[in-house]
Amino acid sequence: MALLERIKGPADVKALTDAELALLAEEIRREIIEVTSKNGGHIGPNLGVVELTIALHRVFQTPTDRFVMDVAHQGYVHKLLTGRAGAKFKKIRQGGGLSGFLMREESDHDCYGAGHAGTALSAALGMASARDLNGTNENVVALLGDAALTCGITMEALNNVATSTKRLIVILNDNEWSIAKNVGAISTYLNKLITSPTYNRKHHDLESFLKGIPGGDSLIELGSRAKKEAKDFIVPSSLFEKFNLRYLGPIDGHDLPLLIRYLEFCKNSDRPVLLHVLTKKGRGYDVAIKNPEKFHGTSPFDIATGASAPTKPGTPPNWQDVFGKALAQFAKANPKIVGITAAMPSGTSLSHLAKEVPKQFFDVGIAEEHAVLFAAGLATSGIHPVCAIYSTFLQRAYDPIIHDVALQNLPVAFCMDRAGLSPNDGPTHHGLFDIAYLRTVPRAVIMQPKDEDEMVDMLHTAILHQGPAFIRYPRGPAMGVKIKDKPAAIPLGHAEVLREGRDIVIWALGPMLQDAAKLADKLALDHGVSVGIVNARFAKPLDTELLYQQARSTKLIVTMEDHVMMGGFGSGVLEALNEAGLSTPVVRIGWPDNFVAHGSSAAELRAQNGLSPEEIEEKVLRRWKTASAGTPALAAARR
Repeated sequence: MALLERIKGPADVKALTDAELALLAEEIRREIIEVTSKNGGHIGPNLGVVELTIALHRVFQTPTDRFVMDVAHQGYVHKLLTGRAGAKFKKIRQGGGLSGFLMREESDHDCYGAGHAGTALSAALGMASARDLNGTNENVVALLGDAALTCGITMEALNNVATSTKRLIVILNDNEWSIAKNVGAISTYLNKLITSPTYNRKHHDLESFLKGIPGGDSLIELGSRAKKEAKDFIVPSSLFEKFNLRYLGPIDGHDLPLLIRYLEFCKNSDRPVLLHVLTKKGRGYDVAIKNPEKFHGTSPFDIATGASAPTKPGTPPNWQDVFGKALAQFAKANPKIVGITAAMPSGTSLSHLAKEVPKQFFDVGIAEEHAVLFAAGLATSGIHPVCAIYSTFLQRAYDPIIHDVALQNLPVAFCMDRAGLSPNDGPTHHGLFDIAYLRTVPRAVIMQPKDEDEMVDMLHTAILHQGPAFIRYPRGPAMGVKIKDKPAAIPLGHAEVLREGRDIVIWALGPMLQDAAKLADKLALDHGVSVGIVNARFAKPLDTELLYQQARSTKLIVTMEDHVMMGGFGSGVLEALNEAGLSTPVVRIGWPDNFVAHGSSAAELRAQNGLSPEEIEEKVLRRWKTASAGTPALAAARR
């Protein structure tokens, strides 16, 4: 019987011999490679923390002890060791299966859910402080990737550790990568710690050294403060000790006996401690080691070669590549245009810009707030920055968007990839809230293109605009439309009528126009309803002139958006009609006021949330029948 099959919980890990632990690590790596090759997922980060996670469960006892994992995309091993192996793990990131991140709802062993970077240390510090207030004795362990140190939230938490608790274990999992190669001064600093041959020897041998010099015993008797000051004189203290965390390491993160010894020491420490662990992203799978950025998070792949499924002939380019290539061309023609990413050059396709005009490319690390403020500073000096940040991650920079960009009316363009569903990743990664959180911001221009050509036109429009402009677009292939040779600016707030209709008019954003066309055809064919279609293009400002004209001449307006209905595009249409005193009924098609789970596909999730084509048709048809019949309810609504 395989060892992994015997692991039903952490107690089974504790029962294994040291030799069996090493075999377990091999089995876990094989299982992760096998499952992610079919389902996709975060393979590189998880292969890198196999020994570390085994050691954590060997030393500590969840769910009493608490593991808080930054981002939680490295939690696959933890899941396998806490009763979620076998059939459960084989459906990870699929409908009805495990989440690709940690979720409190999924297991008592998941004490904290996450999907964005930089949250672990603050949350763990809160748990440790709560433990102290409650008078309990559990251990709290925060597991950070080195990239989390580029995130301002982590540095804010670090500043508060020593004044908040006496017992906290912080593990710095240092693999030199977030998604792309880490950047900035913190990365350089950690590299110096790693490559210093003297720091740790002097750190560990300090007390012996003091005993061997005149007066050394007296220094030792003075206590820890004197020892720390003496050590600082001999060898500079680590950054973390400046924050009053005891620093240990760096140590080999793949040496199980060594990890267990150090974790036992950390467990008994009477002050906050940081253990610096060196790991190899993708360890055990050479293809992932050679391609760490691709295998950070990947689609299904061939295990032997690492190759993803070949793209079918004629498949359009991804939306992100359309954006990335267009921006590179614009920047080559205009040295005042720059691109900014927050540790996602490949994910946002700013890698094209980095290759074509590297001086006009900036990767600021996992620091979305800084990215926006940095862009604001650039914009005050004649530069036109383009911030390429996923919709879900731009949420983190909401205050700088309002306070620094919009309030000062600075010309910053924001390109929001993954607007809409990110099915396999789930609620932490769906971009379903951006219209709502941006529509309230004065001066914000919010656009969504229907195809590649309009995408390039919108990017051109955003760069020309002397204020904040936002372009949202989904994950996956675009529409296969040819891009014209020269982009054309789109007048702000001008929608496009694609099909005239007498009875119903559908206002749709972006790819939802495909659904609108199918719905219009079905209503016309099955029910004889004349349906018009409008490519809204702008969620803000709305084309109110066209909207009011159609509201006066049609019986029903339908809005369609890949976004929550609460505060979204449809809400904007309702508000505009109400402001004009128009009572034309509106059917809003969008996501419900809920967090949407992960699933195998967008179609599966739509069906689960009342957004299948059949349910949309039924909803629209029901309202159409009411509107066309002129019922008392409708008459009352029009008064």
